[in-house]
Amino acid sequence: MLSRSAVRPDVGEPRFRDTLRGLPNRVWVISLGGLILQIGTFLPVFLVLYLTQRGFSAGTAGLVLGVAGLSRVLGNVLGGYLTDTIGWRRSILLSVLATSALTAIVPFLGWLPAILIVIALMGVISQIYRPAMAAVVIDAVKNPQQRLAAFGVLRFAQNIGSAVGGVLGGVVATISYVGLFLAEAGTLLVFGVIVAILLRRSPEPAVEAKTAQKDEEPQGGTTTGYRQVLADRTLRQFLLMTVFAMFVYIQTTVGLPLHVTEINLDESDFGLLMGLNGLLVVLLELPLISVVSRYKPQNVLAVGNVFTGVGLTLTGFTSGLALLAVTVLIWTFGEMLYSSVAQAHLASLTPPGMVGRYQGLYGAAYTVGTGAGPVIGGALYALAPEALWALTGVLGLLSVFLCLRLQAPALTAD
Repeated sequence: MLSRSAVRPDVGEPRFRDTLRGLPNRVWVISLGGLILQIGTFLPVFLVLYLTQRGFSAGTAGLVLGVAGLSRVLGNVLGGYLTDTIGWRRSILLSVLATSALTAIVPFLGWLPAILIVIALMGVISQIYRPAMAAVVIDAVKNPQQRLAAFGVLRFAQNIGSAVGGVLGGVVATISYVGLFLAEAGTLLVFGVIVAILLRRSPEPAVEAKTAQKDEEPQGGTTTGYRQVLADRTLRQFLLMTVFAMFVYIQTTVGLPLHVTEINLDESDFGLLMGLNGLLVVLLELPLISVVSRYKPQNVLAVGNVFTGVGLTLTGFTSGLALLAVTVLIWTFGEMLYSSVAQAHLASLTPPGMVGRYQGLYGAAYTVGTGAGPVIGGALYALAPEALWALTGVLGLLSVFLCLRLQAPALTAD
């Protein structure tokens, strides 16, 4: 399945390590911003705890989370449109500055409808920057190998930030939830300052796109809407694959902890398993990307989905911490193959002037998959755990099938 690309690298083509060293400064700056942003992103983890601590019921907390999830889908779509029309720099600044202000307001709201309205607005506005960040990376690089390396660096920085942020958020939450919200608002402002000061120049044109999105010169005007974008059959397959793949992957936070409890393991055991996942991703993802950079991206995505699907499906038929650790190794390998390659490959499918819309729809599909996974997965597990694991296997296979139907230039092709 993981056949070598039809286009083999030339003798003089730089090694992946050299490609990393040669990445434009813009990639390192946006990755630094991503690191800082993830360190201070607390709300997705602590929002439910905050609401229940305020006296709201678990059902109300779930309602707020549902509103936030739906609004994030819209936010990605809106972010894609704005990235293509007003530019990635303005889109990022609009997103982080407005979200910072809304975040700082939340702990001072007591009326539930007001909380719902603000959380909904935050859900929309907070996602605008995501397709814009992807556009920064895509516009900065000159060839597909650089693109893959750049997304690998960005994801590496975000993973480090998430690990640090989870620990830091727990410490701050024990002191003050108001402080937690204000810290996140401050982090958003820091990210905005980084973008405003360090990302002021227009990007260089990407070689394979022949024309790139200039930050101060909007393109892909209003006549090129989402209707035209969605007419791309390959994109529709990619988006459906993303929904299925993310539904499967998100069972790491739903089906896995439920299974851990069912086989009489405890929270510390689950923490060890997730710690193993995080350690493997931080240590091995970039080296692994360097290996798979010579293969067709659709094949890499397919193999990644195979490992993720198999690893998580086996989870339901595994007992004991040691065997569960083996399944974590399997699905983590799949996660590492899939995550950085997906956005880089999508960029190769994207016509000039539509980077924002394509990445925005990817973000929306990602959010749909990770949003539906907990709801459907939790309900299925309550009825019959075997049904969840069977569905996980089926959707994993479907995502593999859809990957193999994608066509694009190889990652190492010019």
